[in-house]
Amino acid sequence: MTNPELNHDASRVIIFDTTLRDGEQSPGATMTHEEKLEIAAMLDEMGVDVIEAGFPIASEGDFAAVSEIAKAAKSATICGLARANLRDIDRCWEAVRHAASPRIHTFIGTSPLHRAIPNLTQDEMAERIHETVTHARNLCDNVQWSPMDATRTEWDYLARVVEIAIRAGATTINVPDTVGYTAPNESAELIRRLIAEVPGAEDVIFATHCHNDLGMATANSLAAVEGGARQIECTINGLGERAGNTALEEVVMAMKVRHDIIPFTTGIDATKLMTISRRVASVSGFPVQFNKAIVGKNAFAHESGIHQDGMLKNAETFEIMRPEDVGLTATSLVLGKHSGRAALRAKLKELGYELADNQLADVFVRFKALADRKKEVYDEDLVALMQVEERQAEDRIRVEHLRVVCGTEGPQEASLRLSIDGSPQEAQATGDGPVDAAFNAVKMLVTHRAKLQLYQVSAVTEGTDAQATVTVRLEEDGRIVTGQSADTDTVVASVRAYVNALNRLLMRREKGGPDGREISYKDVG
Repeated sequence: MTNPELNHDASRVIIFDTTLRDGEQSPGATMTHEEKLEIAAMLDEMGVDVIEAGFPIASEGDFAAVSEIAKAAKSATICGLARANLRDIDRCWEAVRHAASPRIHTFIGTSPLHRAIPNLTQDEMAERIHETVTHARNLCDNVQWSPMDATRTEWDYLARVVEIAIRAGATTINVPDTVGYTAPNESAELIRRLIAEVPGAEDVIFATHCHNDLGMATANSLAAVEGGARQIECTINGLGERAGNTALEEVVMAMKVRHDIIPFTTGIDATKLMTISRRVASVSGFPVQFNKAIVGKNAFAHESGIHQDGMLKNAETFEIMRPEDVGLTATSLVLGKHSGRAALRAKLKELGYELADNQLADVFVRFKALADRKKEVYDEDLVALMQVEERQAEDRIRVEHLRVVCGTEGPQEASLRLSIDGSPQEAQATGDGPVDAAFNAVKMLVTHRAKLQLYQVSAVTEGTDAQATVTVRLEEDGRIVTGQSADTDTVVASVRAYVNALNRLLMRREKGGPDGREISYKDVG
C-alpha cells in the first residue's frame, strides 16, 4: 500500500478543518445550508487541506451540504464522517464521491468507557474495525480512521487496533483526545510510540484531534506534531462542543511565528484568518472572546502606558505578529456620515465583503442611519452591520417599531409592532425592565415554548454611542438556536436578536423535528 500524502515535504503539516462538523456540534451553533457552503468556500480559498464537511448520515440536510461542498471544492479534500457501520460508510461515500479529492473518515470509541456503550469485547470491536475500514477502502482510496477517546485507551489495545486499521487500508490514523484529557508531553509520546512500535506505521499519516477541556488543545496538537503527527484537526475560533477544539488560527500562527523552534509549515494564507474568524462567529452565533489569541478584539490592542510607549518606539516591543499578518487592516477609523458608496464598497471589500450593486444600496441605507447616530464609524461597526444584514435577510418576522418606557418609577412598558409574513401586528406589555417588557410583547405576538438559555450584550466599540451586539440563545424541544443583532440602542438590538432567534427556530421547525409542531402566530390588535 502506498499513501500519496506521504510524498509531501516532511515538515509540511496538513490542516484538517472540522468547523462544519465538530464545530457545529456546539449547542446553538447550527448553520444554514447556504452558510455551510459559504464557509467551506472560504476554507478552500484560505488553503485548508482537508475540510470535514459534515456527518452525512445525520440528516438529509447534512447529506445535501456535504454533497454540494464536495461538488464545489476547488483544491481541498472533502471529508465526511461515518460511524463504524456499513450503512454510515455507504452514505458518507455517496456524499463525498462528488469531490475531486474525497475522503471517508470512520471512527469507533476504543476506551473501556466507550467499548461498554455498544457492549463489545475487545475482539468483537477489533473485528468490526477490520470490516468497516476494509469496506471504506474498497469505496475510497483516502480513508481516515479514528479510535475515539484514544488518550484513555489501554496502550496494548490501542496499538492493536491501529495496526488492524492500517492493514485494512486506512491512509490516515487520527488519534483523538476526545475529552481534552491529555497533556503536551503525553500527547507527543503517544504519537511517537505509535509510529515507532506499530507495524505499518510508516505507510500512513498520523493526525491529532484535541479538545480544549483543560485549556491545552493547541499545546497538545503542536506537541503531537513534534512527536511525528503530520495532520492537525482544528476549527476556526476553536469552535466545538464543551470547551471547543484546537483553534486553527492558533496552531497556524504558532508555527509561523515560532518557526525557529516549531520548524513546520502549512498551506494556510494567514491573511484571511480575521475575515473567516468574523464570518464563523457571525453564522454560528458564537462571538469571539475579546482576549482570544490571534483573532480576538484585544489581540493587537495596547492600553498600558508602558506598552503604548514601547509600541510607538518599536512595534516589536510588544507585538510578535503584525496585525496585517492575520488580515487586520492598518487603520480602523475611516468612515463617517459624509462618506459615499464608493468608500463604503472599498472598505467592505477590505473587510472581506464583496457586494453586488443592489446589496450595496441596501447596506448603504443602514450605514447612513448608523453614521447619523455615531460620529465615528469603525471597522467593527461595519462588520456588525453586515452580520445583522446577513442574519436577518430572510427573516419572516421583522421588528418595525419599538417604544419603551422605563425609569425608577412605575412599570416598565413596551409597545411593539412586528411584521409577520408581511402583515403588521402590534402588542403592548410590561415587564421587569425594558428588555423583559419588550420580550413579553414579542411573546404576545409569536407564541412558542422556547426557553431563554443565553442573553449576552457586548459593546462593538468604545464610547456611549457604541453599538451593542446582543446574542440570544433559545431552546425548545431539543432545538437550540441563536440570534444576533446590533444597534446603538441596546433594547432595540435585544428585541431584534430575540426575533432573529425565533426566525431560526421557525426555519428548524419547518424542516421537521421531534414532535412536528410549528411555531404559531397570535393575532393581537
